[in-house]
Amino acid sequence: MQPYLFPYIGYFQLMNLADTFVVYDDVQYINRGWINRNNILVSGSKSIFSFSVIKDSSHKNINERYFDKNRFEIETKKFLKTLTYSYSKAPYFQKVYSLIESILIFDDFIVSEFINNSLINICNYIGITTKLIKSSDINIDNALKSQDRILALCEALGAKQYTNPIGGVELYSKSKFNEQGIELNFIKTDEIIYKQFSKDFISNLSIIDVMMFNSPYEIKEMLNQYELV
Repeated sequence: MQPYLFPYIGYFQLMNLADTFVVYDDVQYINRGWINRNNILVSGSKSIFSFSVIKDSSHKNINERYFDKNRFEIETKKFLKTLTYSYSKAPYFQKVYSLIESILIFDDFIVSEFINNSLINICNYIGITTKLIKSSDINIDNALKSQDRILALCEALGAKQYTNPIGGVELYSKSKFNEQGIELNFIKTDEIIYKQFSKDFISNLSIIDVMMFNSPYEIKEMLNQYELV
């Protein structure tokens, strides 16, 4: 998976399921995706937050792009203030706030490095022990695209199974993977509902929201609420 900033719980379900999770950092950075932004709960509604990335060539990969250091301190203070305003009465606010605060002081502004560090810290908090590897550290033919590139990554790692989010059903062929001796599965997250502030549950928010309202033990239980297809 590409490195996403504080992604939704399905991302962590995939990480927890795998023996090895590949952070796909040497592919093209896409503007207005989920690499530098996500959603949290603000005043009972879904609200997007984002951190500025320096404008650069659209052909550069994620590991070649940088968060805007000149704006980051201001955006960090604003974000932490928003978290306090939105979640100060959540049951796990203090622990999660401290975790997010420690993540945001990481001093490497390369987008992929910053997010990779955030994923490691969140995994440590939840109790996910999966090994993380950056795709840029795996020696394959970088001219390969899409399915062929995934297959090359699997071969380089000696994988016998590859699991992708359900959105990849139209992109990857089970028969093609089988030809290479690899079992292909897709993970489909079950409907996960937990108590927020109001009666109306707001779904598909950042893992931050999940952590604010649930203990690491409860989150570990949620990580197993999926179907493999």
